[in-house]
Amino acid sequence: MSTTSQKHHSFVSEPMGDKPVTDLAGVGEVLGKRFEDNGFDKAYVVLGQFLILKKDKELFSLWMKETVNANSKQAKDCYQCLSEWCDQFL
Repeated sequence: MSTTSQKHHSFVSEPMGDKPVTDLAGVGEVLGKRFEDNGFDKAYVVLGQFLILKKDKELFSLWMKETVNANSKQAKDCYQCLSEWCDQFL
C-alpha cells in the first residue's frame, strides 16, 4: 500500500466545503496558480472535472497534465486524494 501525505489525510478526513485548490494532495502553489488561471480556483471545481471524467485515473491524469502541466506523481496524488474523498463522502 502506498503512503499518503498529511495533506492527503487532512483533505479526505473532512467535507470539502470551500477549500482552495491548493488543499488537494499533489497541488502546490505553482500548480494551484495554473489551476486558478484555468478557472479551477476551488477544490470542488477540480472535483467536478474528476466526476465528469467518471473517476477514470488515466483520463484525469492526462487532463491534469494537459491543463496545468502536472507531472505523473502530482496527477497520481491528486487523483488518489479525490478518489478517497469520494469513497468517504459520496
